[in-house]
Amino acid sequence: MRTPISIAMALVISVSAFSQKDKMRKDREAIKSMCGCYEVTFNFAETFNYSTDSLYKPSKTKVDKGLEWAELITDEDDKISIQHLLQVGNPADPHIVKHWRQDWLFENTDLYSYNANNTWTFLKLPADQIKGQWTQKVYQVDDSPRYEGSSTWVHVDGKSYWENTADAPLPRREYTTRSDYNLTVRGNRHEVTDYGWLHDQDNTKVIREDGKEDVILAQEKGYNTYVKVDDSKCAAAAAWWKSNTDKWALVRTKWDDVYGRNQDLSLEQKVDNKVLYKYLFDDEYDQKGEIEEVIESFVKK
Repeated sequence: MRTPISIAMALVISVSAFSQKDKMRKDREAIKSMCGCYEVTFNFAETFNYSTDSLYKPSKTKVDKGLEWAELITDEDDKISIQHLLQVGNPADPHIVKHWRQDWLFENTDLYSYNANNTWTFLKLPADQIKGQWTQKVYQVDDSPRYEGSSTWVHVDGKSYWENTADAPLPRREYTTRSDYNLTVRGNRHEVTDYGWLHDQDNTKVIREDGKEDVILAQEKGYNTYVKVDDSKCAAAAAWWKSNTDKWALVRTKWDDVYGRNQDLSLEQKVDNKVLYKYLFDDEYDQKGEIEEVIESFVKK
């Protein structure tokens, strides 16, 4: 015969299990709501600078707009992967640009922390530290690493959001024009909104040198809005991905092999004076062997 105490404990366990399951359902819904077709506005403005150089010039305020298709490519209980594609140019004959990718992993212990100058440090996190959390792993256009961090999705007062701070490489809009810093500390907030979703950023531009304390050069605000529109507007991007999905699956598989080595990672900036995405964006690179070979050539031994 069950005692009142055992019945009460069973009820507590049952309620707790239901609550955890419901929380994970809300997390997954929030992440997957970032899929679809969006009119995107990218806003970046340098807010403060701390340079001692009287000739210092802040980055110009940058505002860009475009259509972005976010394709769900993996939908598993503990992993969701979303590929972003930009659709630009003449709407009647748009140009498609493979953009960033974000993977979300539940209670993931393996992270690659960026450490400036195209190097990442492999971290093994304790399981109790990441309990209930999702890791967001953000990748470059060629599926090489950018940054990643683990935090908890929050659902409160009608809001769903995820916040994290992670060290990251310079964004393309900066590394093509700036060489006076070598690391961005990215404060990221992803929030589901009534119009779609918002990527709110508070970024710090940092000079990092071995054996020295980090130097803060400047700070930056990023405010990127993703306004949901009918998927038909992104039909060209969706069709492009369907035609190219097999090739990029090969690319991801090779990178999974590299990441699975679970060791610090250092990548070449260029091989034979060419960056990696230039190789992989070439339609001639579509065979498994040559894709594996060119990616491996960028991994420093």
